[in-house]
This record gives sequence, C-alpha cells and structure tokens, in this order.
Amino acid sequence: MKLSFINTICPWAAFTVTVGAVLLSLSACRPDRRAGATATADALFQESDSARLLVAAASDSVVIRYARGLAVGYEADGVHVRISNPEAPDAGAVELVVSGASRRFICTTALQLGNFEVLGLEPCIVGMNTLRNLFSTRMKAQMASGHTVCIGKEGNFDLETVIAARPDYIFVSASKHGGFEALRDCGIPLIPHHGYKETDPLGQAEWVKLVGLLTGEVRLANAVFADIERKYLALRDEVARASGTDSAAARRRPTIVSGRQMRDGWYVVGGRSYMARLFADAGASYIMAGDDATGGRALDFESVYARGLHADFWQIDGSYDGTFTLQTLADEDPRYATMDAFRRRHVLFCNLAHTPYRELAGVQPHFLLADFVRAIHPELLPHYEPRYYRLLQ
Repeated sequence: MKLSFINTICPWAAFTVTVGAVLLSLSACRPDRRAGATATADALFQESDSARLLVAAASDSVVIRYARGLAVGYEADGVHVRISNPEAPDAGAVELVVSGASRRFICTTALQLGNFEVLGLEPCIVGMNTLRNLFSTRMKAQMASGHTVCIGKEGNFDLETVIAARPDYIFVSASKHGGFEALRDCGIPLIPHHGYKETDPLGQAEWVKLVGLLTGEVRLANAVFADIERKYLALRDEVARASGTDSAAARRRPTIVSGRQMRDGWYVVGGRSYMARLFADAGASYIMAGDDATGGRALDFESVYARGLHADFWQIDGSYDGTFTLQTLADEDPRYATMDAFRRRHVLFCNLAHTPYRELAGVQPHFLLADFVRAIHPELLPHYEPRYYRLLQ
C-alpha cells in the first residue's frame, strides 16, 4: 500500500498547502488570439490525440486551480491530499498522504471510471459495481476476461469478491448510500470522489489529477487536463467576443430553458449549477439564472412552462431506446410543441442510453461546451460533430 490516511472524515483546519512546483505554463499551447475566431476554435477541436503531445513537457507536480473539493501540498513525507465536498468544504474532509504509485482500484460510479478512461488507465481498475449502461469497450473486455470483477450493488456488495480483487483503495460517492461501511470493515481504504459536485466544469474535470497522483501518472494527468482546459477556455473566450460584453449585447443573447416534466414536477438545473455555467459559457442566458441552487430541483409545470415558453433553446436529457424525436417529445405532453424552441427545432437532447455521458461528460466539459456552441453559435464550430447533445429532428 502506497497511501496512508490522516484525520479521516475530520475538519481540515490545520492543513497548509505547500506546493513543491508550479504547473508548467501553457501559454505556448494556447490558440493564437490573432487568428480569426472560427479558425482558432474550429482548428482546436479538429486536433487528434493532442493531449498526448503535451505529456513530455508537462509538470510532474499537481496544482489545483478550479476544483473546490481538492487541495494538494508537497511535504517531506509525501504528497498530502485533502478531499472534501465542494458544497460543504468545512463540514468534513479526508486527508491522505501519497508516497508512491498504486495500480489496483475499485470504482463505484461511472464518473469515477471516466477519470481512468481519459488517461487510458482502465487496466488499473480491478473491480466495479454493477453499471447497467457501460460504454467502454475496454472495460467490457476486462470484465469478460476476469481482469475486472463485478462487486455488486450498493447495500449488497460481494465482500469476498472485493477482498479477492486486492484493491489498494476504493472510490466511493456521497450520492450513494448503503454498504460502504461494510467495505470499510474489510480494511480497504475508501476515498470519496466528489467531482460531480463541482459547479465549475473545469473543476469537475480537474479531479483527473487525483487519479494521476494515485497512479503515479502525474505528467499524463496534467497533460490531459491542460488539453481540456485550453480548448474549453479558447472556445469560451471566442463565444464571449462573438456575443459582446455590453448590456445591449447581453440582452440580445439567446435564452435557454432546461429539463422537462418528470414524476414530481418539471426538473430544472439550478442557476448556480454545472450545467448553468455551461449555458453561460456557450453564450446563452439561462431562464433560471437567478436561482441559487447548485443542483437540480423539481418545480411545478406551469411556472417553468410560462418562463420557458419563448426561450430560444431547450436542453433536455434522458434514456430512450430508439430514436428520440421532436414528435416523441410532443407525445409526452402536447404543450411542449407550443414552445418557441420546439417550433424552431432548437431542442438539444442527450440520449443517455446511446452516449457515454455518465462516464465521460464530466471529464470532457470542452466537448459539452462545444455541443452547445455548435447549436447556438454554429459559425464558430462549422466542422465540429456533437458528442453528447444534438438538435432534435
């Protein structure tokens, strides 16, 4: 075991971050601002395997710039990592010391898996819980060969299988309940992964650096994140220039509504959520921008319908077998067809049954942003093919 815990699940009052090195400057990797807006953004998103080209020049130390739930410091006894809930950073934290590389992990959510996928480190995953919608062909092959075992579901873990997999540690999620204490009783270190609670898209993606630290692949993780960051920021900045910054330009920005009627109401994302930040960076004005929720919430149908009736765009997602169309949406509720975004064919839909959204979207915010920009400002990304969100036909 290359990892030890200190003051587990306790306040981090006394921790002081001392960074041993500064992350390599990425100025040479950023797009040329003198080039035309279309050429810069569109060219960046046409690059292939660009992250791998940055590995040799990447820093071998981690600096956290966006994630609120991570802090890293370099001390004599190793790398000190503080992990906390971004929504309640003072309520409790886990501190661990990393003094070497670990290569055996168990993941309990798709997003955790995605952190390994973007680094090409799937072989490090020796166990997973039951994931109904697994997209990674490499992980499917590993599970078929027995390299990666299924440990069961929350509340019903197969502890013998967990122990036999000999994991160095297990990633757990605060959104999952049941069974984790049993895993702790096995003597296996549990590390919470709170990346999904980050409201900054780059903050969520930055959790890939934690995997880089634990696996000894810091340069790789820094390079992968640097590639994500430069593409996200370049596109965000070009959208801002295209949209204008004065108050008149702000009033002209297209509006967007989110979600649709679920069991207990119209589910919308909060005004301070991860998705709301993506809307803003894509140059859209979210109709719920004044809401202070960082997650999602259910509101009554009529109130959202009234506010979103004349919105220019509409973002929704869900799992659907087959092809989800505008007619499919209208069949759910005829009132949807009266909305401006519907009539203009400006409905952006992510089919969770057909895309690896749960696995990879959290560590690919540049592609999520590009999906929205392709719909809202198509002139900026004329050659980009959407990955997750596509306009319904």
